[in-house]
Amino acid sequence: MDGSIPGLPHFGFNVVDVRDIAALQLLAMTTPSAAGQRFIGSCEFYWMADIAKILKQGLEDKARKVPSFPVPDFLVRVIANSDPVARGWLYELGKRREVSSEKARRMLGWTTRPVPETILDSARNLQAQGLV
Repeated sequence: MDGSIPGLPHFGFNVVDVRDIAALQLLAMTTPSAAGQRFIGSCEFYWMADIAKILKQGLEDKARKVPSFPVPDFLVRVIANSDPVARGWLYELGKRREVSSEKARRMLGWTTRPVPETILDSARNLQAQGLV
């Protein structure tokens, strides 16, 4: 959001609100049938381009530095030759990794906020804290 990333590489990840994870932990600790179980807490997969679009639409002028053009995979690989951070993420380039929270929803009745709400709330919080 601060313009430090000039473009959008083809990376993505599952997004979930920390408030929803806290609620999941509470449900897991207080539901007797959850004893000894493990639960995945996640929402939908979003590419960085999807997140950028949500930020631009939801924050308008406050998101003017959010990049909007894609960076080709070959260019990310070239950059990774001299950037150890980019190199460390190459294994994720263009990969979509899906996870399911169905067990938490089914066993615990866990629900989540819509991902766009989570993204915009996070951005607004970062702005309010003066971090971006």
